[in-house]
Amino acid sequence: MILPFEPYNPMWKANFDSIQHELLTLLKPIRSRVDHIGSTAVEGLSAKPIIDILIGLEEENDLDRIPLLLRDKCYVYYEKYNEDMPYRRFFVALVDRPEVLGLPEHIAPGNEIPARLHDHSLRVAHIHTIPLNSKHWLRHIAFRDYLRAHDEVRDQYQAIKGKLVLQQWKDGNEYNHAKDEFLKEHEAKAVEWYNSGMVQ
Repeated sequence: MILPFEPYNPMWKANFDSIQHELLTLLKPIRSRVDHIGSTAVEGLSAKPIIDILIGLEEENDLDRIPLLLRDKCYVYYEKYNEDMPYRRFFVALVDRPEVLGLPEHIAPGNEIPARLHDHSLRVAHIHTIPLNSKHWLRHIAFRDYLRAHDEVRDQYQAIKGKLVLQQWKDGNEYNHAKDEFLKEHEAKAVEWYNSGMVQ
């Protein structure tokens, strides 16, 4: 498959703002923050036109409240990923309610992911829910801010993405694996930079 990458679009921020507003309304019963992460959050980077969102929770015990708070909306809960990443709850935001699209709202452990859920035209956002005191929350936020502050690293990343997107990939996971070496190197630098207090 060839992934549907697009040049940076200022509308991505507006799309995030709209989803953030909805999420903060749905998540009022718990203490959380909602951040825009990933390539769509960095001006100048091309990306799949799907917004990456990070929900940071003040209380780790609230992780399993999130699926209940987002139920019956335009979100699919991928419970099947919890075993590999027990610190995270993952959701995909769709263009409409799953039942309207003929899709499940919950992918349980052991269940196959329906082929139509791989259709990027149906996806609006990927939502990662992680405790705020987690190293994984820090990694995402630090890398985003590092790219925003370091044009040369952002341009290196853009060049890598530009080459990789021309290739055929089995799926998005295979493409992500191809970026892994660059990401691990610069995520480590980003966390050190972020912890040093250099972020503005």
